Amino acid sequence: MEAPVTTSVHALRTAHEQFVTTPGALPQVRDLIADSWRRCAVRGVHSDGSRLPPLRATAAELTAYRRAHPLALVLPLFRELLGAGAADDGHVFAVADADGTLLWVEGDTATIERGERMHFAEGAVWSEARAGTNAPGTALELGRPVQIVTGEHYSSAAHAWSCAAAPIRDPSTGRILGVIDLSGGGTIATPPALAAVRGAALAAEAHLAPTTAIRMATSVSDQNGVRLSVLGRDSALLEHGGRVLRLSPRHSEIVLALALAGHGVMGDRLAVELSDREVPPSTLRAEMTRLRAVLGSALLGSRPYALLCPVRTDLGEVSALLAEGRVAQALARYPGPPLPRSDAPVVVEQRRCLEQQLRGAVLGSGDPALLRRWVDADWGADDSVAWSALARTLPNGSPQRAAAAARARGLDFAEALPSQVGRHAAVLQRARS
Repeated sequence: MEAPVTTSVHALRTAHEQFVTTPGALPQVRDLIADSWRRCAVRGVHSDGSRLPPLRATAAELTAYRRAHPLALVLPLFRELLGAGAADDGHVFAVADADGTLLWVEGDTATIERGERMHFAEGAVWSEARAGTNAPGTALELGRPVQIVTGEHYSSAAHAWSCAAAPIRDPSTGRILGVIDLSGGGTIATPPALAAVRGAALAAEAHLAPTTAIRMATSVSDQNGVRLSVLGRDSALLEHGGRVLRLSPRHSEIVLALALAGHGVMGDRLAVELSDREVPPSTLRAEMTRLRAVLGSALLGSRPYALLCPVRTDLGEVSALLAEGRVAQALARYPGPPLPRSDAPVVVEQRRCLEQQLRGAVLGSGDPALLRRWVDADWGADDSVAWSALARTLPNGSPQRAAAAARARGLDFAEALPSQVGRHAAVLQRARS
């Protein structure tokens, strides 16, 4: 069972100093905090407060982004539930998006100004990877409410603060939309503060539910009405008209090929995209007849074969995020390659292209958190280049840096070994002859 939140400032700061100065030290803090500190150390987050969280957008860009964000709908609710109390008690409440970017910071004027000096301000990124252990960032990391007090923050710049935060989820999908946070002095390090943000998050989700229901009810008639999920699964899921269909592996390949085409595809062309071997026209027609029985004639057309409603794919969504430079979001939305067991040429090509785009973006980001997530995944575990890049982003003398570099060297050696063995065998063969 996790230890309760402690308010001993001296004990926390002693534990923090010991952890950041002594390699291998076991942090004498709550399990939640110890795990977060270890993540921060691996990611190369600065513990001494020398690097403040980055400001992501200009004022104009932030204004436009906030206006379109779903949490703008519940900002009046947060002001009603938390705003007056925060201003009266010398605190602030903050609303951040799913990446940890602070969208609104309101409350006591003096506290707002004090927060701005450490970049706790609108437009700043307070994800755990950028700002260290903190309530908004760690709540997003774990997907649950958390409370962080004084020296539990990984960055010493925040040691005078306490905070409590809870994630806010889309009622229809469960996807995290953002987080609501209370930050300030000692009264935030109490159970009522954590209860307040939990209650505010639940109230926000209840407020968003009717909007979500309207969106779902009208989705069939708009361009977002059909959605195909193929990433990390062998059988695609197709959502349409309130139904969720699990397609067979062959039907998954066909529907993905049609969705990627975006227009009609003749049978001979579709056959080439589905197999390197010749597919008899009669076989393809029979398969399309079975697929039409599953989808319905209103969705699947023929002569040429086509999907009669626009289809969104999770593959396309990840590609779009990469095109916008939103690498962290793209990686978070990537559970694995599309239809990983398929050998259909169209699927193999899409799999290769998406992995190249995502890998290149992660390597180019120079972000230790993204690199760590890449090499920790099945598809990146043997990527020696990524391990080397991770090692370069970690602090000198860090055990994690040494481990990453050793892993990269081991993979390079394993890759070179077969060619060395082959050359040795060739030399022996020539010697015998």
